[in-house]
Amino acid sequence: MDSRLTGMEHSTGTSDDALEFHRSSNGDRWLLCRLERKAPIVRHVSNAASGGTVSELAVGAFLSSGSYGPEHEALLELVAGSMLPARGPAPDSGPIALAPDPGDRPESHTQIGADALLLAVTRVCTFAQERRLTNASGFFFQQGTRLFLVTSRHVMIDVSGEHFPDRLEIEFHIDAQNLAAATWMSVPLYTAGHPLWRQGTDDGGEIDVAVIELDRNALPAGAKFQAFGPGHLPRPGDAMPIGASLLIVGFPLGFHDSLHHLPVVRQGVLASAFGLRFQGKGCFVTDARTHRGTSGAPVVLRAPSKGRTPDELPWLLLGVHSSSIDMGGRDEQMDETLGLNSAWYADILMVLTAH
Repeated sequence: MDSRLTGMEHSTGTSDDALEFHRSSNGDRWLLCRLERKAPIVRHVSNAASGGTVSELAVGAFLSSGSYGPEHEALLELVAGSMLPARGPAPDSGPIALAPDPGDRPESHTQIGADALLLAVTRVCTFAQERRLTNASGFFFQQGTRLFLVTSRHVMIDVSGEHFPDRLEIEFHIDAQNLAAATWMSVPLYTAGHPLWRQGTDDGGEIDVAVIELDRNALPAGAKFQAFGPGHLPRPGDAMPIGASLLIVGFPLGFHDSLHHLPVVRQGVLASAFGLRFQGKGCFVTDARTHRGTSGAPVVLRAPSKGRTPDELPWLLLGVHSSSIDMGGRDEQMDETLGLNSAWYADILMVLTAH
């Protein structure tokens, strides 16, 4: 049975039994509604330009829907720490508790317990005006006092894939004591028709890495994050043996800890000689299981303690994950995918973030 109800007449104003939990920039509204003697539902009211149509979904169906956006995040935050107000004691029913009492929550809901590495990575969503396009990964890099978002260049623009976003949205934690508290920041990609991001090329062609500077004054109030810097790049004496274990930190297929707004980590190994340009390009190869949405993720290795000052982010930033590698002549029925990926050397960031 389809859980979506359409064409129903409802009052769309926020009242004691309808709590608005998200409103998009184009005027769409999402409300959590308590119907008498029934389980709560999510009501979506489209903007006036779209006719103001109303649709409803059960809470579980809404949260498990394939299209995942800020409205889902907002509901999860509400579920994590709120109670839907009751209209009054209906017979045989009381207020609908959507979360345990705060005193009963696991410690991780209220206090930072995440590795600093996870706080250096952010979810990236691309938009064409108000139309959401794709999910990707990104991370923060600081050069002096300047702060940059790093991701794959094809996240910003991909002509062959007909991907032309005009802005990004990235996510920030906003409460050091509560990882469930997060908000989104909109980052325009163009001004007066000119791109705001930087990308690079070398003798091998385009490099699939892009950076865009973030205005610190425009960051969400209370933004909490970590950032890589020049000191996190490998040094000549750092050992990078073939087969070394490394991590790729991102949002495969958009999957993540949606309560605490944290990425997940895939483990891989260094599959080509580090320091050499694989097939003449400024990249190296990793052997790891990756998916769409991981583009722009940092590829890291635990930093050696010898000769380094202790750091809140004790990781070497080796590269920026780009995409999976496959063979054009592979027989899809007979041959498995290679399971290999390209990652661009992170030293390009020193060029892209220079004045």
